[in-house]
Amino acid sequence: MTTPQHIMAVASGYGLSRALLSAVDLGLFSRLAAGPMTASEICAEYGLLARPGTDFLDLLVSAELLARQGDGEDARYLNTPETAAFLDRTQPEYIGGIIELWAKRNFGFWNTLTEAMQTGRAQNETKDGGTPFFETLYADPARLEAFMDAMTGSSIRNFRALAESFPFSRYHSLVDIGGADGLLAREVAVRHEGLSITTLDLPEVTEIAARKIAEAGLSDRITAQSGDFFAEPLPKADVITMGMILHDWNLERKQALVRKAYDALPEGGAFIVIEALIDDARRENTFGLFLSLNMLIEFGDAFDYTGAEFISWCREAGFRRFEILSLDGPSSAAIAYK
Repeated sequence: MTTPQHIMAVASGYGLSRALLSAVDLGLFSRLAAGPMTASEICAEYGLLARPGTDFLDLLVSAELLARQGDGEDARYLNTPETAAFLDRTQPEYIGGIIELWAKRNFGFWNTLTEAMQTGRAQNETKDGGTPFFETLYADPARLEAFMDAMTGSSIRNFRALAESFPFSRYHSLVDIGGADGLLAREVAVRHEGLSITTLDLPEVTEIAARKIAEAGLSDRITAQSGDFFAEPLPKADVITMGMILHDWNLERKQALVRKAYDALPEGGAFIVIEALIDDARRENTFGLFLSLNMLIEFGDAFDYTGAEFISWCREAGFRRFEILSLDGPSSAAIAYK
């Protein structure tokens, strides 16, 4: 029998999403890492009124984002295995940084998704004449580093999976374009000792990368190089990687970066992009399609793409062979060989 339950579940999903964003922003999952708490204890901790606070907690329980021992006033709330691993700020695979960013910025911008689709214009701070987010970010070292940490949480499992599954040991050199704090470079370096690695980004970011590379004891293996990958040719290397970079741009700039990668590689070299690639039939990768609309909201003309689209751009640039590697969850590595 046909029912509207699925429609209503999706339509009301904004409330569940907001509840999760609020829980992360409060630090609830990190607090519960110390042990279970009752609703009254949690409400007192965060200044929540008793009834809405309990509804909030039980909504998270119903969505399997919290566990609960018992019922009634004496019930105790605790993390699930997933929230304990990924939403406790003390854990190495914490992904809450990007969720906090969505809570503070992106959630409100999605109110004007229809307008974005009709106009093709960004819906972020620039819509009403404000300073672009990244311009503000790069001017504040503390905020920039916090943003880098948020990106680390959302990328580390994919970069680690790539480092473990791609045969980097067959090559001599790697350049990571838009390498941020050097995360991909560090993940590859600890698994492939014979590889000479460069991470390339703007000067403000490179300072952070150089420090983190030094803290990891990898300064003799990884070079943090400053540069503008649109204004200058890409450094030459056997392998060129771009982790969540290509989707930031419109088609013209995507194709320009593909050509730059081709020009910088030797015969037999590999160009690798790590993205939440949309499946070619555009039926399954909900997260990849969500990210593509988020690129619209953020930049106006940027978008995520399918593996087939990536291959077509690379074939046009001269690449001859292609491969798609599944990574973590909805993400993949698309590889083009020269």
